[in-house]
Amino acid sequence: MSQTILRWGCAAILLAITARCAAAVELTKDDIDFRKEVYVNKKGERLPYRLFVPLGYSSANTYPLVLWLHGVEGRGNDNVKQITRGNEKGAHVWISSEVQAKFPAFVLAPQCPAGENWSDPELNQPTAALQMALEIVVGVEKQFAIDADRIYIVGQSMGGLGVWSLLQTHPEKWAAAVVLAAYDNFTAPMSISRIPVWVFQGDEDRTVPVNVVREMMKQLKKLNAKLRYTEYHNVDHDVWNRAFAEPELVPWLSAQRRAKPAEGQVGTGAAAANH
Repeated sequence: MSQTILRWGCAAILLAITARCAAAVELTKDDIDFRKEVYVNKKGERLPYRLFVPLGYSSANTYPLVLWLHGVEGRGNDNVKQITRGNEKGAHVWISSEVQAKFPAFVLAPQCPAGENWSDPELNQPTAALQMALEIVVGVEKQFAIDADRIYIVGQSMGGLGVWSLLQTHPEKWAAAVVLAAYDNFTAPMSISRIPVWVFQGDEDRTVPVNVVREMMKQLKKLNAKLRYTEYHNVDHDVWNRAFAEPELVPWLSAQRRAKPAEGQVGTGAAAANH
């Protein structure tokens, strides 16, 4: 009888070990690199997000943070699509060992629910999902030693709409921004003008017409904005394939620090400007 029990006990242990090994095999590199989290607000609403924590993190130091806002195909609730496929480069460019050695940044990648957007380019008010993303940023700041003067925001396509929105509604928050293939009908362009922004656009973009973006750039230049604009010839909407390979991108972003807001400046003031 005792031998039977022992045999069953050994079998149970073996099954448990096998199950753990199988689970380990199923882990992707992203599951190892990016923590998989879900934020729940006071209303019980949930928003999945991924968080990269620099290797060797120490609370004795402060670290920059990159908020990554994905494009349309990243929407959902699987907590995967916002950092894979077409959204992979925007999430991963910051976490390579070469970049982390010089720019050991946190990377926060929330996931917008299916059928929703980060923002409406006509109104520029953050949607519920984008507001929750901001709340996640605040939570990460409380949990980790984040340098408040080095919080950056990067977004492509639909994510770029969210970037333009946050630059105008929360300009005091950001050290710099990167926008790829996105347009906006500025409601508070003066708020944008004090923040360093690098805009990438393809001249053959069939989703966001290049003429619209060129007019946006003219408007910001008139305000003496801290603007950098790169337009790729014969490139359609997916400019991220070129932009995130730019050798100057990481050095440029990492060199930026948050400026003190002008006296009385708020983010939601002016009426919409026409292009």
